[in-house]
Amino acid sequence: MDQTLGYLKEILSNYTDDHTMGKQLFQKLSEGSYQSEGAFVRDLDGNEMEFLNKILPEEIRHAQQEQDEKRAYQLNEVYELLI
Repeated sequence: MDQTLGYLKEILSNYTDDHTMGKQLFQKLSEGSYQSEGAFVRDLDGNEMEFLNKILPEEIRHAQQEQDEKRAYQLNEVYELLI
């Protein structure tokens, strides 16, 4: 799994308790053998994409506030693929 997907998996782990979609995406990412974020995004359905579109901007802002520019950049790569 590439680092971008690792960051995505890490943030999705924060959404597994309260969100069915978060749990579903975390499981999909854990069980899949995606070679890139593009491959993962191509495998998403509309509801999954909508969920990520909802949570990623806040997660990117949080990474920027923590001055973790690498994480913010890589999460933004996934976000741009969704648009």
